[in-house]
Amino acid sequence: MKKVLLAQCPDEAGLIAKITGLCFEHNLNITRNNEFVDKQHGRFFMRTELDGNFDNLDLLAELQASLPSGSTLSLHGGEATKVVLLATKEAHCLGGVLLKCFEQALNIEVQAVIANYPDLAPLAAGFNVPFHCISHEGLSRDEHDALVGDKIAEYAPDMIGLAKYMRILSPEFVARFSGQIVNIHHSFLPAFIGAKPYHQAFERGVKIIGATAHFVTDELDEGPIIMQQVTPVTHADSALSMAKKGRDVEKQVFCKALELAAEHKLFINGNRTVVFD
Repeated sequence: MKKVLLAQCPDEAGLIAKITGLCFEHNLNITRNNEFVDKQHGRFFMRTELDGNFDNLDLLAELQASLPSGSTLSLHGGEATKVVLLATKEAHCLGGVLLKCFEQALNIEVQAVIANYPDLAPLAAGFNVPFHCISHEGLSRDEHDALVGDKIAEYAPDMIGLAKYMRILSPEFVARFSGQIVNIHHSFLPAFIGAKPYHQAFERGVKIIGATAHFVTDELDEGPIIMQQVTPVTHADSALSMAKKGRDVEKQVFCKALELAAEHKLFINGNRTVVFD
């Protein structure tokens, strides 16, 4: 059996030896190991791929007892990460994830798609994924978020992906699913915030455009960044051609961010992330 052990804790000497030593005592073979020390904040992060016969409770309990106070440990098998996707009307990010899941290129189970418009119902149906339209019309932001949150809770997902979900989330919603929400944003944050970002980029004559995937916090589009990617543009590009190129980058970055989450390669470290890829 293969599993992934995640550990983060205050840094001190000998942590790698303690963790790997206990794994050896449990007759577990380490097939891959990554570690990182945030020296500024004194935090240690480690991701270890293990092979062998597991007694999860004993291993985690012994590790918890041997590591510093405040340590966080988890052990993950090869099961698919459960994800609920939120969408509005744009299809590219949603379609990109659904296609990769269909191709078995992502270790993700898309449990449902929830949108505030019905436009993408045929896309979800084409991949046999449940679709729920929860309109925001006539509702306050808090009321709508409560309804969406209750529907998400029915599925109890590991992650929530905002596949171009064009709604500002309430603090209550973000707190309810803290550390679970991944968003995709056009451009490098915080450039070109607001409506028609590619038109703004065109007017400024930019030479690269890109996308940023990040965890969601109460600060709009300011959460810990997971990954970013760019593509070049020239004076010959129009706002429409830039938007087309931008959608391609957004799709790639969003899918990659969910892949990293599904493979347990992400740690949230304050307003930053540690990404083992």
